[in-house]
Amino acid sequence: MEFTVESQIVKNYLLLIHQGIKTINDVPDLFNLKEVVRKCLEI
Repeated sequence: MEFTVESQIVKNYLLLIHQGIKTINDVPDLFNLKEVVRKCLEI
């Protein structure tokens, strides 16, 4: 399985991080999930 910027779980983590509820450290090392979320945060 591979996550993309369009994956709902990526969007959910981005929303939670922007709201201050979660941090990048809370994103699990599941396939490439953390990498995609990190990349989106850098944009």
